Amino acid sequence: MLVKKLLVAATTLTALSASMSAFAAEWPDRPVKLLVGYAAGGPVDTAARSFAKFLSDELKQSVVIENKTGASGMIAAENVIRAKPDGYTLYFIASPTPTITPHIQKSANINLDKDFTYIGNIVDYTNVLVANKDLPIKSVKELVEYAKANPNAISFGSAGIGSSNQLSAELMKQKTGTEMLHVPYRGNAPAMVDVISGKISFMFDISGTAISYINGDKVRPLAVTSATRNKALPDVPTMIEAGIEDYAVTGWYALVGPAGLPENITKRLEVALQNIDQNPEFDKLMETGGYTRTFSNGTDLKAKVDREYKLWEAVIEKAGIKPNQ
Repeated sequence: MLVKKLLVAATTLTALSASMSAFAAEWPDRPVKLLVGYAAGGPVDTAARSFAKFLSDELKQSVVIENKTGASGMIAAENVIRAKPDGYTLYFIASPTPTITPHIQKSANINLDKDFTYIGNIVDYTNVLVANKDLPIKSVKELVEYAKANPNAISFGSAGIGSSNQLSAELMKQKTGTEMLHVPYRGNAPAMVDVISGKISFMFDISGTAISYINGDKVRPLAVTSATRNKALPDVPTMIEAGIEDYAVTGWYALVGPAGLPENITKRLEVALQNIDQNPEFDKLMETGGYTRTFSNGTDLKAKVDREYKLWEAVIEKAGIKPNQ
């Protein structure tokens, strides 16, 4: 009888120990790395750091930003793809990486169907078309008319060949049948300097970074690229309102992980994104930066990636942009 009682006690202790171990190992029990594919201090990094604070609060665990820069986000993407699918390496992905970069860089080694676990969309951002103030142009309609009357007299800047803001302009050209000279720069900032000085006519810039130039009366905003007006720029019309039919494109930031991320972790993160999306502090912070909260689950995010991949593929092909090595 004593032996039987001892066996029962040992079995109970073992089960309790196992239960406690499982509880102790419940994800996340250590800091989570959030990879960012762009340099510290830029718009993607700034948004990621704001988001990380709220994600850390939701998970009750530290979320550490790790910048893996290069190849338009592909270096970070490759790090995530190779990571163990245990929830401790996640990617704050910017829309150009899966939807544009594969068409531009031959070296981009990414399979959108197999390489990621899609968790959810976080925020959208709109580009805003800003023009030099000295130009006799106060609307998109006037810009198009001037370009048609003066072929190649209008020039636009971008962050480089194949960048999202170049493609925003290429899409406008294709929808309006206009010719405009593209001038690529090494980043948005030097392009904006030349819009202000008048060396180039206009550019599409992320609203969050363009707002200070607009409010400072340095450039003239003509339209935003989103389907609805941006709350931070309520007086600026959309491209559709400005007369460009079916022109509604936005960039976005989303959360993905390595392929094979366990369902319980994916669900925990999805719930965290939903809670963050409904947090008024996060809403205020994003709105101030020109972002729009747009939570969607992993299934909807993947559909969005597929849709925009095809859109930019067609724009790039029609524009004659050749992929680099």
